[in-house]
Amino acid sequence: MRAAVNIPVPPWGLAVTAILSVQLGSALSVDLIEAVGPTGTAWLRLSMGAIILLAIVRPPLRSVRRGDVLPLLGLGITTGLVTTGFLAAIEHIPLGTAVAIEFLGPLTVAAVRSHHRKALIWPAVALVGVVLLTEPWQGDFNLVGVTFAALAAIGWAAYIFLTQLIGDRFTGIGALSMTVPVAAATAAVVGIPQAAGHLTFGILAAAAGLAILMPVLPFMLEMLALRRMTPTAFGTLMALEPALGVLLGLLILHQQPSAIQVLGILLVVLAGAAAQRGGRRPPATQAKSPTHAVLDLVG
Repeated sequence: MRAAVNIPVPPWGLAVTAILSVQLGSALSVDLIEAVGPTGTAWLRLSMGAIILLAIVRPPLRSVRRGDVLPLLGLGITTGLVTTGFLAAIEHIPLGTAVAIEFLGPLTVAAVRSHHRKALIWPAVALVGVVLLTEPWQGDFNLVGVTFAALAAIGWAAYIFLTQLIGDRFTGIGALSMTVPVAAATAAVVGIPQAAGHLTFGILAAAAGLAILMPVLPFMLEMLALRRMTPTAFGTLMALEPALGVLLGLLILHQQPSAIQVLGILLVVLAGAAAQRGGRRPPATQAKSPTHAVLDLVG
């Protein structure tokens, strides 16, 4: 019997690959948005993600208690709304800018939950970075895109609390298998009418590919990474998401940031990394509920 070949991959490599998968999926969603609209894209992506998850894991329905029903439904509905809001945002503003604005949600939660009042400075620093990114003093400031991204940030903050409620009862992938179908049904209310008449085999195949890029692949990679690195180190790496959003926006969507926008994204990344120092849950809870891994559904 031949021995299995074990190729060592550092945990930070798994985490960074997960980030790249998320942001690549976001960048590639732009073409699908042009074809079926942001809500149609959200519905297709979430529906395909639900199918894939249900194919690889059996939902732990027998473990659901009466008190779990509302948090599960709330998490699924929030997932659908935040996904739609983010995709609507990148229809109007650059990918990196949308990611940075949305990132204000979890960053603020981490700072508020910190035991140090000084941590509250980091959301303010990130907000300054977002102002530099959006350049509201310019005539081409897109209020619609910024509003959608801000709503996604608020939803993401609420999503964190709901995820932790569910994560304290279920493992991450078990919760996903129950909430993603609810998210797909939520997006379907507007997504089906928006996508109707535009569905082709190519569009369905593209949606399936995007579902693999997020959430399936990032979730699995992050679960592996979290087994081999501390939550603080993991969260610090996740703070790179806005910067990678800008990079992929440049490489794939040809969205060229100005010098002042580059400064803005650096401030957001700095604030995100610094906020991880105080906004942590107890280690035992984190091991049971890797919140950020689930959060990649919405990015």
